Amino acid sequence: MSIDLHTHSTASDGTFTPTQLVRHAKELGLSAIALTDHDTFSGLDEAREAGEYYGVEVIRGCELSLESPAGAGWLHMVALWVPENPTELQEAIDWVIEGRLTRNHEIVEKLRAQGVNITYEAVAARADGTIGRPHFAQELVHLGVVSSINEAFQVWIGDNGRAYVPKRKLKPKQALDILNNIGATSILAHPFALGLNMKQTEKLVAEFKEMGLDGLEVIYSEHSEEQTKGYWDMAVRHNLLISGGSDFHGEVKPHIELGTGKGGLHVPDELLMAMKERRKDRGLPV
Repeated sequence: MSIDLHTHSTASDGTFTPTQLVRHAKELGLSAIALTDHDTFSGLDEAREAGEYYGVEVIRGCELSLESPAGAGWLHMVALWVPENPTELQEAIDWVIEGRLTRNHEIVEKLRAQGVNITYEAVAARADGTIGRPHFAQELVHLGVVSSINEAFQVWIGDNGRAYVPKRKLKPKQALDILNNIGATSILAHPFALGLNMKQTEKLVAEFKEMGLDGLEVIYSEHSEEQTKGYWDMAVRHNLLISGGSDFHGEVKPHIELGTGKGGLHVPDELLMAMKERRKDRGLPV
C-alpha cells in the first residue's frame, strides 16, 4: 500500500482541516500519513482522532525551516514521531514564531508602501493556525493584485519578490540536537530545493548525518526520476532512512495530490516499516 509522510493542513498553510486530510487519505486508499505542518503541532490531536475513526495510521510530525548553508536554497527538516509534549522543541518553535509574527507585519508594511491595500487582519483571517506566505498570496488574489497564487509569489512575496522578508530560523545542529533529545525521527526534506548538485548535496548530507540526521526524503513530488535515484543511492551509502511524501497543501498547490503528487508518486509502506524497525532498535516508541 501507499503512504504519504509529508502533508499539510489548515493548522499551517494547507487548505484541508486535519480531519478532511485524513478522510481524503482514506478515500485515496492510503494506509498511513504523517501530518507535518510548519512549526506547529496544533493539528496533530485532531488528525490522530480522525485516523482512529477512518482507519488511517497518522504519524505525529512537523516541518522546520532551518538556516541554509551559503550558496544553498531552502533547507527544511521533517520531524516524525513528535511526542505529545515536546517542551524543548516547542520552545524553539515559539522563538521562530515570534520572529514570524514580526516578519508578517513587515511584509504588510512593504506591500502597503508599494501601493497594495492589504491589512494584517485580512491575511490573519485566512489562517486557522500559523500565518504563512500562502495566506498573503490568497489575499493578493482576492484583492485583484495578482491573478494567481503563483504570480503572488513570483512578483511579490517569493524569495525574489518585491515584498520579501527573510524569516527567523533555527540552525541545523540546533534542530537535530533537539529532535534527537525528544526522540523524533529527523528527515531532510526535498533535497532538490537546496539547489545544489549531487556532490554538494552529499557533502551536506554527510555533515548532517554526523549531527544526528536519521533520513532523507528521496521520493518527492518535484524530484525527477534521476534525482530520486541519486538521492536513494545517497541514502543507502550513508545508512539513512528513506522517506517520501507529496507535500500536499490542498488548493494552495492544486497540482499536487495527496499520495500521488503530480500523478506518478508512490511511497511504499515498506519505508514506514523500516523506520519503525530503526526506532525499535534504538528503544524509541512507534
